Amino acid sequence: MKTIMELKNIDKTYGNITALKQVNLGILEGEVLSILGPNGSGKTTLLRIMACIEKPTSGEMRFNGVKVDQGNINKVRLKTTMVFQKTALFNTSVYKNIAYGLHLREYSKKETDKKVKEALKTVQLEGYEKRPAKKLSGGEQQRVALARALTLDTDVLLLDEPTANIDPKNVSIIEEALTWLGKEKKTTMVIATHNMFQAETLTTRVALLLGGKIAQIGAPKEIFRGPPESLASFARLENVFSGTSRILQEGTSVINVENGVQIEAALRKSGKVTVFVRPEDIILSKKTVASSARNVFKGKIVEISDFGPVVKLKVDAGKEIIVQITKRSFIEMKLNVGSTVFLTFKASSVHLI
Repeated sequence: MKTIMELKNIDKTYGNITALKQVNLGILEGEVLSILGPNGSGKTTLLRIMACIEKPTSGEMRFNGVKVDQGNINKVRLKTTMVFQKTALFNTSVYKNIAYGLHLREYSKKETDKKVKEALKTVQLEGYEKRPAKKLSGGEQQRVALARALTLDTDVLLLDEPTANIDPKNVSIIEEALTWLGKEKKTTMVIATHNMFQAETLTTRVALLLGGKIAQIGAPKEIFRGPPESLASFARLENVFSGTSRILQEGTSVINVENGVQIEAALRKSGKVTVFVRPEDIILSKKTVASSARNVFKGKIVEISDFGPVVKLKVDAGKEIIVQITKRSFIEMKLNVGSTVFLTFKASSVHLI
């Protein structure tokens, strides 16, 4: 695959604040790249530079091998489309919102109708053409914004937190649309997200952005299954435990954390430690299971988050623990808030930060 967009030594500062530091990144034609990072890491700024909405303080961007400068920047802008996190729709119908960019490009009525119809089908909003866009739910408005971007059929589609702050049903529909665009249409996409599940399942490459720097880049399995220290620091959002570690005779360590909770880890380290456990590495059951796993906790579900094909559960087991299971397992076990469950994970699933 050829490199369609390339960023070289990109810096971006706002006064005394540095948003991006020496970013070097190539976007391959037909790939789906996620820019993964916590809030404030520079994801939105990076996308805005890719969209030619903002200029870097230093460094350069190339599009199809040609350096982007003042003479060609407007042409490059027409080759990218950005879907913003905060949806900005016009106070008119869904059809007119989606067709807006096509009217500016002077598409015929016949071609406009065709493209709007195709886009509405992709985001599962057929029949919504005449509805007032502003009266739709937040998730439906985000789907309209995505449809509007799709009609333009540009070389690169940029999405800034496309499912942030919307309900699980609309999250699932948008994820389904993005999966289809990537796998079937081979649409070149860059998705900025703090959602590790989306980065792992929707994209072909992941660039981990921390503090304005690209900390690591690679295939999802390379990033998530053998986490370096930089990914571990980002994973602090879930299942992080700090405590005092003591090495056992058999070579593992037991970590004493708050509220009398103990975690056994396949580590040989004593003293103060901080560790994390991936939600998907934890087995959830309604009864204790026969297993060689060293860590078993009993607790109650206090929160349920539906992410379409998977469900995340927050369990109070003396410490709050986040568990990720499939939607099918969730339904089959008939789980609800307040359900008593058992959590099991191996000592080798405990990673040191």
